[in-house]
Amino acid sequence: MALPPIVSREQWQAARDALMVKEKAHTRAKDALNAERRRLPMVRIERDYRFTNPAGSDVGLIDLFGGRRQLVIYHFMFHPDWEQGCPSCTFATDQIGNLDLLEEKDVAFALVSRAPIEKLLAYRDERGWAFPWYSSFGTSFNRDFGATVGDDSEIHAYSACVRDDAGNVYQTYATGGRGAEPMFPAVGFLDMTVYGRQEDFEVSPAGWPQVPTYG
Repeated sequence: MALPPIVSREQWQAARDALMVKEKAHTRAKDALNAERRRLPMVRIERDYRFTNPAGSDVGLIDLFGGRRQLVIYHFMFHPDWEQGCPSCTFATDQIGNLDLLEEKDVAFALVSRAPIEKLLAYRDERGWAFPWYSSFGTSFNRDFGATVGDDSEIHAYSACVRDDAGNVYQTYATGGRGAEPMFPAVGFLDMTVYGRQEDFEVSPAGWPQVPTYG
């Protein structure tokens, strides 16, 4: 297996310091992007979307907040015809750890999928998760939020919402695809390693291990 060139500690430190200059610039650029994200306008959710909660009850979008001011939704890909959840979404959800900090900041977290609640709960139990998972089965919620596109394709995505004191709900942000990478801790660890994610979308030296992206 190919390896990087071997250098002295002094040469390595010089190369590391040079890269850190770029990393710090990247961090500042990310801070600026986050600041711009916080200044996005928002759109009021006019439809009375209905969901089935884990207890089997019919609830509205406001109920997903659990009394908190903000809500982050993970649009977990689970087509109504499927018996198992999306492998990539499963990988992502497996990495979600303690969310106490969200609660401290008055933010709720929930999974929403199109499959009937019975399938969602069975899969949740199989995976050993405890996250609140709601079914949007039979509604246009996923399609309206961009999590279902085209004829019937599922998209893995996140949405952020906020509510006002009058009970109105607004969507403030949405992202998907590689935009969801910050929520994957394991990806961050891989990016720190010499071989990276070992996927063929990466620009790596010759001889580095790589497999097809999403393969």
